[in-house]
Amino acid sequence: MSLKRKKQEAEGVTDLLSEPRFELMPFESFGEQMQQLPDGAQIAITTSPTLGIEATLEWTEKATAAGYEIVPHVAARYVRDEDHLREIARRLTEAGVDDIFVPGGDREEPAGEFESAYQLLSTLDDLDYEFEEVGITGYPEGHEFLDDETLAEAMERKEPYATYIVTQLCYDPETVVDWIEEIRGRGVDLPVEVGIPGVMKYQRLLEISQKVGVGDSVRFLRKTTGILGFVRQLVGSRGMYTPDGLIEGLAPYAADPDYGIRGVHIYTFNQVPDTESWRLGALEE
Repeated sequence: MSLKRKKQEAEGVTDLLSEPRFELMPFESFGEQMQQLPDGAQIAITTSPTLGIEATLEWTEKATAAGYEIVPHVAARYVRDEDHLREIARRLTEAGVDDIFVPGGDREEPAGEFESAYQLLSTLDDLDYEFEEVGITGYPEGHEFLDDETLAEAMERKEPYATYIVTQLCYDPETVVDWIEEIRGRGVDLPVEVGIPGVMKYQRLLEISQKVGVGDSVRFLRKTTGILGFVRQLVGSRGMYTPDGLIEGLAPYAADPDYGIRGVHIYTFNQVPDTESWRLGALEE
């Protein structure tokens, strides 16, 4: 590798990892995990299928009061109706939140009248509350229950209400890059935050990945060096996954305006210390 290329990749790694967004789940461990992050870190808080959106709101209020920049998930299928949405928007605004992320939500049956992110976004647009940043979901590997055409149509409807896209968990940098090229070809020019897994035991990561429907990406993990290589990775890493290969694959595109990658969104699954140790180490290399 030439010195110029090496320098470009190093700069790309810095661009991606200097100020990532850390995603945490609103469980009891949230407070402890939050304290392991840098002061003032940007934290996304998921909507939990077991705890509902109230836990997200409560932790948002606590974390903003502690000085963190919080991006709550306002998952559409967890919001009952327009009045509930208005109350949520009021609480978030009073907490100082100016950035929200609006997925459809993985609840099988909606809590009320919102079945999709588009329905919630269009309703929110008519309310008296505004947020500077609004994120929507992107699926580099497609969706388990929706075909590509349906996903493209959904993004087209949501795009006017959004200011950025966060991608679903993916391990294959080429898949992410190809997907970005594909949406740019459709005229979607929103900046993209690439969703990456944090540091975690392989077994736990594989279990989570199967649940969120990223089977192809899991197979990528296995095929990168073949089955024997995968086993060696498990043994050599003491069973821990680190996203070095993913970051290295994305680094050459990090500063390219045609791709519009504005950073990474780290799915920590509330395993912050190992992930943060890895991130700081990667920045020092």
